Amino acid sequence: MITIGQSALSLDDFAELLFKHQQVALDKAALNKVNASFEFLKKFSSNKLIYGINTGFGPMAQYKVNEENILQLQYNLIRSHSSGSGKLMPAQLAKALMVARLNSFMQAYSGVHTDVVELLKDMINNNTCPCIYEHGGVGASGDLVQLAHLGLVLIGEGEVIFEGEIYPTIEIFNRFSLKPLSIHIREGLAIINGTSAMTGIGLLNIVQAKKLLNWAVLFSAMINEVVEAFDDHYSHELNIVKHHKGQNAIAGMMRDILKDSKMIRDRSEHLYNPDNLDQEVFEDKVQEYYSLRCVTQVLGPIYDTIANAETVLVNELNSVNDNPVIDHENHNIFHGGNFHGDYVSLEMDKLKIAITKLSMLCERQLNYLLNNKLNQKFPPFVNLGVLGLNFGMQGMQFTATSTVAENQTLSFPMYVHSIPNNNDNQDIVSMGCNAALMTKRVIDNSFEVLSIHLITILQAIDYIECRDKLASVSQSVYNKVRVIFPKFIEDKARYKEMAIVKDFLENSDSFIPKGK
Repeated sequence: MITIGQSALSLDDFAELLFKHQQVALDKAALNKVNASFEFLKKFSSNKLIYGINTGFGPMAQYKVNEENILQLQYNLIRSHSSGSGKLMPAQLAKALMVARLNSFMQAYSGVHTDVVELLKDMINNNTCPCIYEHGGVGASGDLVQLAHLGLVLIGEGEVIFEGEIYPTIEIFNRFSLKPLSIHIREGLAIINGTSAMTGIGLLNIVQAKKLLNWAVLFSAMINEVVEAFDDHYSHELNIVKHHKGQNAIAGMMRDILKDSKMIRDRSEHLYNPDNLDQEVFEDKVQEYYSLRCVTQVLGPIYDTIANAETVLVNELNSVNDNPVIDHENHNIFHGGNFHGDYVSLEMDKLKIAITKLSMLCERQLNYLLNNKLNQKFPPFVNLGVLGLNFGMQGMQFTATSTVAENQTLSFPMYVHSIPNNNDNQDIVSMGCNAALMTKRVIDNSFEVLSIHLITILQAIDYIECRDKLASVSQSVYNKVRVIFPKFIEDKARYKEMAIVKDFLENSDSFIPKGK
């Protein structure tokens, strides 16, 4: 059970809720503050002109709404903005959105009735997720369209995803004896004004990006093993003179992985021998290609980018991000733009660029293994069959290359792609939800690339029959993956097996001890 409102949620808390389906509880003290915020708003808004309570919204705010229509105004807002299109978000993303919105409300600055947070809690605990579409939000007054679809479900309309199927909301509500929300004052505006869609998706992206980075470090270590690389490029002494936290963390991870490898060579033993000076052409390659030798320098900035994105997104998760802010403790209401998604949008753009670079590194390592003219160790395409008759990894490489190319195109930033809209009321916007969704696609693509990369490494290990010489971490991965994707010689369609390996990478916990 994870209690919301008691203290700030961490990324680990968020992952527990989304991946391990932990139940949520509402902190009683925080719930009392939510109620106090609501009661203050009810009293404060009497006989005052308050945006979004007795006025229209956005550029329509100059129009007063009559007393008898103020509750209908909130319903109209939810229904009119339930205008999303495109693909339905997976249930996991919709649940992430609900967790983020609930946590924002539990800060007690939104003026909502406690019915809202209680219903959100019950939906999360019953894994009942609103049907929310990918297209619609520009990320300025928050994720208006995506959150309107949440609001539509909360008032008992629209559709939900339950156990992988789509149902009318009211059917599932009736099954669990959930009562649709009745608007009290400003619940419509409070629900749709916020960054909870981009934040929820963004946090899931960070969880998966961390997994990708761990796998990329491990596969980089394994490829260094199979080519019997030298150990100095990930040594403490070489990396510590570069004062970047990420680079030194990656180097530490590689040292932890390879500490008991029997394949990695010590440069002093092989190249610093005076007898080598008599050779005109050295048999040993003096330095490895950059994709093998510069792993710490390439993956280090990615480590730092993920860490910074986590800090920013967790801050956003625990922030108040609607408008206006109902401050019951200072007895005032403050209007502004906390719903603006620039913090999230920028971090998602940086993250997708970083993950694209990660996929590019793995593609280059893959190409090195497949090109016998480069590695001078393995048959073309690590073909374990008959050259000319069989094809080895040739077909899979096309998939990896084209997928990395898509990542490169998707890496154009959304953060600088503002388009004014809403009668120019929203004259500069964040496109934060678009940025988060595109980052998710880059991450999904990268798991596909890494699955092909791993299969190739395992084939290379089998070709030189070096499994027993590998580091224990490498052996562990080899043994687990060979159960779901056995060594192959003959050609056959592999797309289903590739999907199984991708699923393994997406859902397995890290094999890697934390770097020192």
